[in-house]
Amino acid sequence: MHKTPKEETVIPTVGHWMDGQLIEDTARTQPVYNPATGRSERQVALASVQTVEAAIAAAEKAFPAWRNTPPLKRARVMSKFKVLLEAHADEIAALITAEHGKTLADAHGELQRGMENVEYASYAPELLKGEHSRNVGPGIDSWSEFQALGVTAGITPFNFPAMVPLWMWPMAVVCGNTFVLKPSERDPSSTLFIAQLAQEAGLPPGVLNVVNGDKEAVDTLLRDPRVKAVSFVGSTPIAEYIYAEGCKHGKRVQALGGAKNHAIVMPDADIPNAVNALMGAAYGSCGERCMAIPLVVAIGDDTADKVVEALKVEIAKMKVGPGTDDRNDMGPLVTRQHYEKVKAYVDSGVAEGATLVVDGRKVQVAGHEEGYFLGACLFDHVQPGMKIYQEEIFGPVLGVVRVASLQQAMQLIDDHEYGNGTCIFTRDGEAARYFTDHIQVGMVGVNVPLPVPVAYHSFGGWKRSLFGDLHAYGPDAVRFYTKRKTITQRWPSAGVREGTVFSFPSSR
Repeated sequence: MHKTPKEETVIPTVGHWMDGQLIEDTARTQPVYNPATGRSERQVALASVQTVEAAIAAAEKAFPAWRNTPPLKRARVMSKFKVLLEAHADEIAALITAEHGKTLADAHGELQRGMENVEYASYAPELLKGEHSRNVGPGIDSWSEFQALGVTAGITPFNFPAMVPLWMWPMAVVCGNTFVLKPSERDPSSTLFIAQLAQEAGLPPGVLNVVNGDKEAVDTLLRDPRVKAVSFVGSTPIAEYIYAEGCKHGKRVQALGGAKNHAIVMPDADIPNAVNALMGAAYGSCGERCMAIPLVVAIGDDTADKVVEALKVEIAKMKVGPGTDDRNDMGPLVTRQHYEKVKAYVDSGVAEGATLVVDGRKVQVAGHEEGYFLGACLFDHVQPGMKIYQEEIFGPVLGVVRVASLQQAMQLIDDHEYGNGTCIFTRDGEAARYFTDHIQVGMVGVNVPLPVPVAYHSFGGWKRSLFGDLHAYGPDAVRFYTKRKTITQRWPSAGVREGTVFSFPSSR
């Protein structure tokens, strides 16, 4: 008697979005894991060079008509798109949590910040007005226009699969460009779903294209001459590569890299409020944020002792588990490999002599033993030069550094290779003003632990946290995704003829 063969489980494939259609291209795939269970519930197609080139061709074909679409009509698409994002917020948040692991509340927060950028993009008619001056010379008018570049591209990280793409392509397309987006292959589903909503809102086919893939896809975008500008958010080594390779091939490049953000706690600070803020900044989204606070610089041993004791109390209250359970404060790390990497940093901190006050390495979540859960870790007596001080960990690891003065604390921050974000907790207005005026960091908070600019300002760090001249989203995005053209025009009066002028023209 023959046994009936066991039917194979069909795993859904996350494909690509090109010219308004779903494309699979499944010659190469890789698993997409649920970090809470450690199981693969779908796979993602990795685009070939030919698939990426086809997406670029679709964007190039759509560009002339979209460029000539009035800014007001482009803006109305963004307004409808925002309404659809709001209507489908629960679905999008669920996709983010299933593939990234962050809590549903955190996923909703990410989406909300992304929607604020969509809202800003809907102001396109105002943002693209240009400038006009009448009679710059006798009968001469001059004006400038912001004209679209053509095909543009974005490469985005795993930690914000909805928000960071929304930093990029909405502003690019309302400026009249078309776009090819390469999201992280670790959590691609929410990005693809959002792209389909954009077409439902009225974005013409080919204006936005999504290709999932790896380095092969990235290199194709960087080297294809049809792509005029590339925006990137991720780690510094990759940002340096993106910037160098893109510039080598004649592209405008904006590459946001890594971070190691310090929070100074002054002796006069409201310690309970500061600690509550630090808890969210250090352990929110499992520390997988470029604006996370992984280092506290406490001024004086008394301040440090108070901060450490208060942090221990708050960490003991934390609940770690699947992001789908709204009782949990922190979910899992994104992949098994990343879990092992972060755990190795904790091991390194112990080996280098920092005091591990709270050890989250042995946390277990009942029913989710195969998930990538690491509990909150807290180090005291962290010293500059230690690996956990110098390198970006991107996990739930917070270190306390003890110094004697504000000047010493600021020197530590200024000496670090990264200059993404920083903050100070104090009641002293003079100290806060001095800090904000002199610190060599791009985004600064005063009693605000995550000083992420709102959508109508621009986001970006200094030093090795940013490669390129312009920051992300906000007013800088208009400059990045357009090229300025200045027109000077004169219509001579009938019958009036001027003689030849050999001197340099001026408004004489």
